[in-house]
Amino acid sequence: MIDVTVVIPCRAGSTRVINKNFRPFADSTLLEIKINQAKKLNLSVVVNSDSDVAKRMAEENGVGFVERPEYYASSKCNNSEYYEYLGSSVDTEYIMILQPTAPLLDDDTLFNVLNEFSENVEQFDSLMTVQLVKKHTWFRGCPLNYDLKNTPNSQNLEPILFPTFNVMIVKVSSLLEHKNVITDKCLFFEVSDGESIEIDEMIEFQMAEYLYKRKYENT
Repeated sequence: MIDVTVVIPCRAGSTRVINKNFRPFADSTLLEIKINQAKKLNLSVVVNSDSDVAKRMAEENGVGFVERPEYYASSKCNNSEYYEYLGSSVDTEYIMILQPTAPLLDDDTLFNVLNEFSENVEQFDSLMTVQLVKKHTWFRGCPLNYDLKNTPNSQNLEPILFPTFNVMIVKVSSLLEHKNVITDKCLFFEVSDGESIEIDEMIEFQMAEYLYKRKYENT
């Protein structure tokens, strides 16, 4: 198994869904759900946050906590700076980033992601979960994945890969070099449409909670 730290990033501020990581979600919270899932990997788990609530939850659930400096929790920090900061926050060869905003990710999928990457570290230095979407897609006034004069049915389209950012594994040295979780040698791991749901808006929060309750109400 690779030398890896599992980092759960969790900002205090959330403008579109206020306190989304800490507000009640299916008799728990998004952060606690992700902490409990991460602990099943039997790896070092750290919550990285600027929130005192996140610190308390980390302590109560027996995982590490790293206090994020104010700048790296602000909108002034761009993604490249943010990823470089996360890479520098661990002392292992690899970092796994788990987003608490993806509560529908299966435990088995998470184990499979880690195993798939571990078995292919000679070929890849990063992994990103992706959703494969077969939809007629346009960009800048042109179709991306089909010919207007020979339009296929949607099931026959070339799929578009959407990074879900739900699970990322990166070699820390590569993360610091590229300042991005997607490197030149990235392994894309497909997840189901349900698992790919990431909560940014209130409608997504409500939909994810409904699906989560249906999925786990009898377990």
